[in-house]
Amino acid sequence: MNRRHVLNTLAVLGSTSLLTDFQPVQGHQSAPRPQLLSCNAYTWNTFYNRENRQWMADPDASLSEYIAAGLTQYEPSLTRADDVRKLAPYLTKYKLAMPSVYVNSSLHRADEAPQSIDTVLAIADAVKPLGTRVMVTNPNPIKWGSNDDKTDAELIEQVRNLDRLGSELRQRGLTLAYHTHAPEHRQAAREFHHMMLASDPKNVSLCLDAHWVYRGSGNSQVALFDVVKLYGSRIAEVHIRQSKNGVWQEVLSDGDIDYRRLTRELKACHVQPLLVLEQCLETNSPSTMGPVEAHRQDVLYAKDVFAGLLS
Repeated sequence: MNRRHVLNTLAVLGSTSLLTDFQPVQGHQSAPRPQLLSCNAYTWNTFYNRENRQWMADPDASLSEYIAAGLTQYEPSLTRADDVRKLAPYLTKYKLAMPSVYVNSSLHRADEAPQSIDTVLAIADAVKPLGTRVMVTNPNPIKWGSNDDKTDAELIEQVRNLDRLGSELRQRGLTLAYHTHAPEHRQAAREFHHMMLASDPKNVSLCLDAHWVYRGSGNSQVALFDVVKLYGSRIAEVHIRQSKNGVWQEVLSDGDIDYRRLTRELKACHVQPLLVLEQCLETNSPSTMGPVEAHRQDVLYAKDVFAGLLS
């Protein structure tokens, strides 16, 4: 299951009709001060789908389970500013901070990019009063699920727009964190490296999705830690997922990626990124527990393994 496929079929809180005219977004004052451990919606989506449930179809039921897992911060996937107005009162009700959000973007085509940038900026204007400081985006590929690669001209267009988006967000006091899935690491990772090398570090930071870098590079820790060596100073956020023998696990634990080493290397880069749990499920993942227990274990493991970054 791909995050973007979920976003294309799931309207955030789409089944909720109340508070569609909610206005006092700027009055949201009760969320706790952001810390450095969060969790995103996509992982909960995969657990709920396995149980034939829909994440946030009933926001109270979903977020009650979320906080029961010991989570105090939330990274939602947003497609429009109106999603924020619907979500804001639930953040207040469940005392959840939202230091980061994941947003869609389409930046490789000149005819699509302006509207996409405007949409992201509208979301940014809506989330900033809620305490959000990082906007994570993974620019759309040519086609999800295909092996089609962008042309050089499309990469040049994309990085121009990525840099522009980052500049606009920086003027608003927000950080743009560029995120990748597997496709960006094909063909000598030319798309990934061009986004990093041709963008201004002041405008574009990196959301290091450790497992997608690992998987997209042919299950290579060498590639993962080379990315940290090359761009470590630009890492504003880390998405955390673990596999064993290449298969995503139910619970964050020791496995294919050495997260203790990653902690040491990030500390050596003198960065303290936001850490976002994303222990998702796929077809062959173990099936032994529900989302609350799995995420409780994730939180305990993360606080141990990433203690050097959380302190």
